[in-house]
Order: sequence, then structure tokens, then C-alpha cells
Amino acid sequence: MPKRSLRPTMRDVARLAGVSPMTVSRVQAGSALVAPETRDRINAAIAALGYVEDKVAASLSSRRTGFIATIVPTLTNSTFADTAHGLTEALRRSGYQLLIGYTRYRMSDEESLIRTMLERRPEAIVLAGMSHTEAAGTMLRGAGIPVVEIWDCGEADPIGYAVGFSNIESGRAAARHLIALGHRRIGAIGPTIGDDAHDFRGEARLTGFTEVLREAGLSTDRIVQRGDVPLSFAGGAAAMAHLLDTAGPLDAVFAISDLAAFGALMECQRRGIAVPGSLSVLGFGDFEIGDQCVPALSTIGIDAEDIGRRVGELLLRLLPGDAGDHGPTPTAVTDVGFKIVERGSTAPRPVST
Repeated sequence: MPKRSLRPTMRDVARLAGVSPMTVSRVQAGSALVAPETRDRINAAIAALGYVEDKVAASLSSRRTGFIATIVPTLTNSTFADTAHGLTEALRRSGYQLLIGYTRYRMSDEESLIRTMLERRPEAIVLAGMSHTEAAGTMLRGAGIPVVEIWDCGEADPIGYAVGFSNIESGRAAARHLIALGHRRIGAIGPTIGDDAHDFRGEARLTGFTEVLREAGLSTDRIVQRGDVPLSFAGGAAAMAHLLDTAGPLDAVFAISDLAAFGALMECQRRGIAVPGSLSVLGFGDFEIGDQCVPALSTIGIDAEDIGRRVGELLLRLLPGDAGDHGPTPTAVTDVGFKIVERGSTAPRPVST
């Protein structure tokens, strides 16, 4: 059998570069105390040997792991990917890295991931939403590290910090917008509420949407919750088909995500229903596909990457060492807001003659 190669050590690098292991360690830490020519010699030795620093050993001595635990519902949704990108970019100069897990919108999976992440001693933990199991909440409150809940705020007090927006208010804004366009027979599309899988933020949007319809004296019978969490293109199309088949005359539809709204739009096209001539469709999230489809989707716009950036900037103020700027204590809640993005899939209701 072939011999197993030995992993190069810091001592091997020091020997090849003609310096002490302490000098190699200083270069690895980015110290300015090492002369440029010595640093170049050490970096050349690292490259020649293929040396990789043992962060586990370093963390055992420093009690710092250098990673931020990040838990999101899914990695296929571009909004959460954009948030992770913004967070990564904000942390890049500090040397912190993300360790990402996803829950598939399942409460039990989130609880398990929180336990697994905390066992590895992250510097901070970032997770989507403010709804958790009792056990998960207990672990987070006792973690002893910064906890940042994202993509939600306004309806509850955060465990530590929150960076997001009010999902209930975004649903209310969606209803008000469709009503302002003159629509009265208004429907909405969301996923079925499961035993363990929940899109709490989507459910909050529907709650806000429903409240405004009731306040306006409009029927809420056209609000449909069908399909698995998260609601996909196909799920949006199926829910739209059900709505068209059972709800009677319809002026406008709000979908809790652009994925579902795109599916609803395609179902209308298959049936020859003109959008927005006969029916307005409003989505949520401002996904790239919504800007490119025909007609382009009107939506509730959220700057997902900015959420990640703001979380990164918050953590750099909270974490110890060179990363933090030790400025004023950050506020517990950062509301990034949302906006109505009007495109081609919504239009004022034609005036009857």
C-alpha cells in the first residue's frame, strides 16, 4: 500500500524558511512586526510545503474558533444566498468565516442545528426568524455569544439583536397597494401550515394581508394556503389553479414569495388570462426572475444583501479583539424596511362603463 504522507507542520515551515516557529505564527496572524523579506521567505516556504494552519489547535489555546454560525431555511432561495453573501463580504476583512446550515423550514432541524453549532463554539450565531422551539430558545439565550435574528423584526423582542423588517407590515402594504389600484375581489397564496415545517415569515405576511382586507370590508375567502413549505414555482401554479377553479371572479392575487407569484403568472398564461389586463399579480422578495419574466412581476422589495451587510457590521462591533470598533452599544433592532416595486404584472382595475 502507498505510504501515507505526513501533514507539514509549522516547524517544517520554520526550518525551511530559516526562522523560529514563533515568527511563522506571527506571519500567520498577520503581525506587522515581521520584516517584509522574512515574511516573503515564510510565505514561499508555506507555498512550497502546502502548509495549512491547524485552526483547531489554535482555537484550543486561544478559546476562539473564528467562525460565525449561520442558520437559514434554505440555500436554494436567492434571497438567503444574497444575505449570506452580504454577511461574508462584511466579515471578510476581519478573518471570520461563515459555517452555514439550513433547516428546510423545520423547527426540529433548526433546534438540532443550533445544538450542533454551539457545540463547536462559534463566535456568534445568526439565524432567520424569531420563532424557535422552547429548547432552541433556551440554548440561544444561554449561549453567551451574540445572537442575531434576521429577516424579521417588530412583532417580538429579539433574543439578542434583530436585523430585518416587519413581515406583517409588508403583508399589510401589499393589501393596501392592491386596494389602491381599485381591486376588490382579492386573493392570496401561501403554503399549508405543517406540523413541523413552517414559513413563519410568509404566514405573517398573510396575516397582515388578511387584516387589511377585513378592515376594508372585503372578503378573505380567496386567501388560499396550499402546497409544501417553501412554496415553489409548481406550488404557486397549483395554488393559483385552485383559486381560479373555486374562488369565482378575481381581480388580483398576492403571493408570499416571487417564486409562487411566478408560478401563478404561468398558470394564468396557460389559461389565457391576461395579466395585468384581467388579473393583477403581486409577489414578494424582488427575485431576479421577477424582473426578467413577461410581464415583469410587481413585488415587495427587500434588499437581502444589505441585511447581510448590516449583520456583519453589527457583529464587528460586538465581537472582541481587532474586529470590533468598540463604538456605542448597537441598538437591539435594526429595521431595514421594504418597498413596493411596481412593474408590469399589476395595473389599476378598469373602470366599468
